[in-house]
Amino acid sequence: MELTHDGHAAHGAVPERVTHATVDVLRLRRLLGVPELEWLVERVRGRLVAGQPLTGAVSLATPTPGQRCAVERLLARPPGGGRSLAVRLEAVDAVLRRSGISPDGLAAAVTALTGPVTPLAQARAAEEAAWDRAYTPLDALVRDRPELAAWAARVRADGLARRLGRTPHSVHTLLTAVCAALRELPADPAVSLAAFAARVLGSAHALDDGTPEATLTLSGIRALTGFADGSGTEWRRDAWASAGLLKDELSSTVLALNLRGTPALDWLAEEGEPAVLTLRQLIRRPLPVSAPMVRICENPTVLTAAADALGPACPPLICLQGQPSAAALALLRHLHGNGSTFRYHGDFDWGGLRIAGALLRRVPWQPWRYTAADYRRALTAIGPELPPGPLTGVPTWTPWDPDLADALAEAGIRVEEERELGLLLSDLRRRP
Repeated sequence: MELTHDGHAAHGAVPERVTHATVDVLRLRRLLGVPELEWLVERVRGRLVAGQPLTGAVSLATPTPGQRCAVERLLARPPGGGRSLAVRLEAVDAVLRRSGISPDGLAAAVTALTGPVTPLAQARAAEEAAWDRAYTPLDALVRDRPELAAWAARVRADGLARRLGRTPHSVHTLLTAVCAALRELPADPAVSLAAFAARVLGSAHALDDGTPEATLTLSGIRALTGFADGSGTEWRRDAWASAGLLKDELSSTVLALNLRGTPALDWLAEEGEPAVLTLRQLIRRPLPVSAPMVRICENPTVLTAAADALGPACPPLICLQGQPSAAALALLRHLHGNGSTFRYHGDFDWGGLRIAGALLRRVPWQPWRYTAADYRRALTAIGPELPPGPLTGVPTWTPWDPDLADALAEAGIRVEEERELGLLLSDLRRRP
């Protein structure tokens, strides 16, 4: 709206609608809302946001002549003659009240000019409350699944959900989906990961690699099943499978020698040939196999040597091929449920001990020449023609024999399982 030099509406101008009942907005804009006083309005709003009182002086270091004139017009007296320009807020408040422009004073005037002000403390409290509400799906999950309480506490503390969702609303939506998935796990019988996601989360791709839902759900699965930490495509596939979600039923396999119970396994056992069992075979139609005692090794070399040397005479032997795969765990759990006991041997190094510990958290086993005494004996049997390698990696605990970890740390030498072939084959020849 155009104004005359005295501040009244020009002829023919359309009056603006006053939106603040106690503030004369037109006069306020002429007096305080001019560009030359923007700095003053900003300082006052900053104090309101910070929750500070509107008392004392605010100053401008290098004012322009126009800014000095605007202050003189505001206060009806010339400002001081110093290089800076200082304005007492109490004086501005008094002018606004006496003139009737803003009967409620300076705070109401600045709010009318710049919009509602939310004090910083109030904004922070509101934000904290919003973040608290964002994590409420975890509280409901823990009431239903107390075993996930420690995991839920970590999700609150480590900030992963916050980094993935960024806003309280998005985090609430994300955690609602993740908690819905975890309530349904582990799936029994096992199902396709895509089919599970479609049924529980409404999209077959909700748990695809890289989605926030997949990242947090896998974290919860590890807490639920005890699956070891890791990375990579194979690890993710096996982690999903540990909770009964099949991402790829054929890639996860386990090697076995002389297990019986089906025509195919019986034929291979009669020939003394290893069997490659897929996760699909073990999950979709559990094999009717059992054995009183089954030996487990870490490396395929051991199983191959047993097949070559003993053939059909070798007692049942299973090879993990490194970290226990979903297929290996499915087979061992099935055998354990049918009454089998296990004896385990692996590499004498930190990686081998970590694999053994991960397996022990899932199925019980007893050591097969895999104690501190066995390690020390293996060290004495090493010949100078083939020296062992140094022990590297991060130490780990050995709950089946606490002295074993201490012995490795003291010697600092790794002994691979292949070096123990002679003793292992001798045990297999004697059978359990």
